[in-house]
Amino acid sequence: MQLSGKIVVVTGAAQGIGRALCERFHAEGAAKVIAADLNIDGAAETADRVGGSAFACDVSQADEVAAMVEKVQADVGVIDLYASNAGVLARDPDFKDASSASEEDWARSWGVNVMGHVHAVRALLPAWRERREGYFLATVSAAGLLSQVGSATYSTTKHAALGFCEHLAITHKDDGIKVSALCPQGVDTAMARGADARTPALLDGLLSLETVAESVVQGLAAEQFLILPHPQVAQYMLNKATNYDRWLGGMVKLRRATGW
Repeated sequence: MQLSGKIVVVTGAAQGIGRALCERFHAEGAAKVIAADLNIDGAAETADRVGGSAFACDVSQADEVAAMVEKVQADVGVIDLYASNAGVLARDPDFKDASSASEEDWARSWGVNVMGHVHAVRALLPAWRERREGYFLATVSAAGLLSQVGSATYSTTKHAALGFCEHLAITHKDDGIKVSALCPQGVDTAMARGADARTPALLDGLLSLETVAESVVQGLAAEQFLILPHPQVAQYMLNKATNYDRWLGGMVKLRRATGW
């Protein structure tokens, strides 16, 4: 996919990866960039930077996502690329108890990290299937391929998000719909900066937002399903698939070594 002339929506656009994607898509010549976020002030700041529009949207709420998609398509045109980037991370309250996350954390994580994608696809599919074209980009995380030491909610919901992206790609390939899953490890965002330096996801280094956005542009151009800004993740996936028990043992050692 080439971004020039395209209508693009980015969720979680008030800061971090979402803002970086908006800025890069604009630089690539997108016709219109819509910045959506629960934080409307941040979304508006992003929109001002790219000459776009801002929407207040909680992606865990189906009616808000549907209303946003309907409004954009009525006022601007059919969305060419939907970057479903919004996400939340809730760490285990007790790092020695895998079941310690609260019901509220589970519900919020599921609502944003999984259903945010589902709600968007439900709203987008009618127009995309009619014109036999559309591109769905989900920010998943390497946690969806590997795991997330210290957060059961994040690891589980990111695995589920990847599963939905796979299902979307399989089911709607013949409808002309393309799918990519962005799966970075540590990125220089507020979420990562607030983490303990021993966090395993940070051990391969923090990538700049610009580096991640460049990986996305390259991945979209190649229409790759998996976009891996940290190339090491491919080898970690291979290790996991080749010998699951050994991989689990390695993760246990990593958890011990990092002090969790």
